[in-house]
Parts: sequence; structure tokens; C-alpha cells
Amino acid sequence: MLAFLRSPGAVALTAAIALTGCSRSRQQPVQKSETATPVYFKADPATAGTITGQILFAGKKPQRKVVDMDEDPQCSKLHKTAVINDAIAVNRNGTLANVFVYVKDGLGGKQFEPPAVPVALNQKGCWFEPRVVGMQSGQMLTVSNSDPVTHNVHPRPQANREWNQSQAPGEPPINRRFMHPEVMIRVKCNIHSWMHAWIGVVDHPYFAVTGSDGAFELPNLPPGAYTIEAWQEKLGSQTQQITVAQSGKAVVDFTFQGADE
Repeated sequence: MLAFLRSPGAVALTAAIALTGCSRSRQQPVQKSETATPVYFKADPATAGTITGQILFAGKKPQRKVVDMDEDPQCSKLHKTAVINDAIAVNRNGTLANVFVYVKDGLGGKQFEPPAVPVALNQKGCWFEPRVVGMQSGQMLTVSNSDPVTHNVHPRPQANREWNQSQAPGEPPINRRFMHPEVMIRVKCNIHSWMHAWIGVVDHPYFAVTGSDGAFELPNLPPGAYTIEAWQEKLGSQTQQITVAQSGKAVVDFTFQGADE
């Protein structure tokens, strides 16, 4: 036994075992990767302010154009009166509906939790309702079909994943998310060429879509200097800079000039 321990082979084997043991002792325990919980910003209601305004229309009011649905008689039968193309929707008070208004810059990289309540887009009368919607990145979009005909929902994003899905009458809603900010995403129906909608996706809650009074409100904003953008599908976009004081109320109006559709 003593002779074996003194032999060159035994010495080499003992050294190898010792090195292996040392190597194992130096190894760190395997750590499981954990995704850090995001820290979401919440504005202080004691100091937050509000931006309000209107989207005004100047120039000749565009001629009302009737949407031709004759290629699908089922769609035509859903309407007792003519459907008017509302790509430029001028309200009675000289303002514009369907304008997407949002904070374009000034939030300093703050993270905001996506709302749990989904944004709804419906297909009714072979028409998207509403025509323009806003949502937060990561928020759920729910698309329904209230018509007795099949539609095809086809958003055409650039920064998000494109998808294209048919939806027959009575089928459950389509639920999708857009994970990246994008202003704007055009939505079409591949079956009915006149159907269009627009989705504005931002990474914060400070956005609005104007309605029948052309007004908007961006509440609960932390004090600071901001760039506000207003987007209209035919008339383009405009930006303005504005400062919100502590608990202040700032007003900013936009005026779009008429243009041919």
C-alpha cells in the first residue's frame, strides 16, 4: 500500500482529485435570473396640473362625401340613411373631432403602469367605432363584431407586430396588445375597403381624442415643460410647447387649415 502511494501514477491521481475539489469549491451557486419589478410613476395629486384646449378648424369646410357600400348589399341594408365619410369631422362649433392629442415629450423617461381596463373597438354597420382611439402600450385592445357579416381586422403598425384576423358574426372579441409606442397605427378591413380606424399608442396616460365639441383634457400631469402634439389623419400634426405649474391649469389650442380630402 505504501509503495502504491509513492508511485508516480498515484501522485498524479491524488493531484487531479485535489484540483477538482478546489475547482468545485470556487464555483458560485447558480443564480436564477429574476426580472426586476418595474417602478411605476404616480403623479402627486397635491401638485399635479392639467392641460386643456380645443382643436379649431379654419378655412372652407370639406364637402360631405357619402361612403359607397354597394359592393356588399348586407352592409348597405344596415343603414337607413347615407353614411358620411368622417375623415375630416368638423363640428358645428368650428372644431374638429377625431384628433389625437398627447404629450410627445417632457415626461423624462418615467414609467407608467398600463391600465387594467381594455380599450374597445367595435365593427358596427360595416364601420369602425370609434374611428380614432388612444391607448397605452401594454394595454389590452378588445375588437368586437356587432354586424351580421364577417370582417377582417388588419392593423398596419411599423413599430409593433402586424396582425390580420377574420372575425365572423357572433365570434368572441379579439384581444391584442401593442407593446411599443406608435402614433399612429392604421387599421383596415380587408373585406370592406371603406372601413378605417386609427390607434394611437403611447407609453403614458396623457392622451385624449377630441369629440363633438373639439375639446381635450390632459389631467394629473406633474409640473414641468411639455411638448404637446395634435394629430389629424388628413391634416397632419402640429406641436406646441407649454409649461404646467404646480397645481396649475394650462391652455393650448391648435388650429388646422382645411385641405382637400
